[in-house]
Amino acid sequence: MSVRPESLATVLGGRRGALDASLPPVAFVLGWLVSGRSIGWGAAVAITVAVVVGVVRLLRGQRVAAVVISLAAVVAAALVALYTGRAQDFFLLQVLANVGSALAWAASILIRWPLLGVIVGVVLGQKTRWRRDPALLRAYSLASWVWFGQYVLRVAVFGVLWWGGQVVALGVARTVLSWPLVAAVIAVSGWVLHKALPREHPGFRHPATELAAPRPAESDRRSPR
Repeated sequence: MSVRPESLATVLGGRRGALDASLPPVAFVLGWLVSGRSIGWGAAVAITVAVVVGVVRLLRGQRVAAVVISLAAVVAAALVALYTGRAQDFFLLQVLANVGSALAWAASILIRWPLLGVIVGVVLGQKTRWRRDPALLRAYSLASWVWFGQYVLRVAVFGVLWWGGQVVALGVARTVLSWPLVAAVIAVSGWVLHKALPREHPGFRHPATELAAPRPAESDRRSPR
């Protein structure tokens, strides 16, 4: 009987969170434009929207720590823009965060601890058992390159627009490269993951090592006389 492949999107989700994260940057750009390009007003609108989004996320049952980190990121971005006096610098931390993420994902693959496997392992409660399955380790490594690619794409797009001071374009790119890109990356990496696994493999929820536990020796099964 064949095992039906489980969708990676079902396990990871994340599209709603990515959409929520794109709202404060869009609010900053709108506030900046409507107020006659006032960074102060743009920052105030962005922080207000971030607070509202945070309250909604708490009501949905999300962790307080995750909400606080998201709010702190918006506040930090606003402070950077206020300090430099350049509206495009609201997105500077986003550029740097994506650079760091790209390096982290590449390094994790090279040292054979692909972050996709780490994340899915934590979500499924597998801890590090998936690493004892060579086929799953290889599949996670290949699929993790897809996630690395999304950060490289963001760095390239955000970096060029930030360098050119294209504030409105940065807001648009921040939206387009948030949940639509995340949804595409989850779908493509899930496809790569399933294609990389052998046909008889039980899937990423059940590492092969769990199904191939050593059986007791014949002498151990004999009753002592």
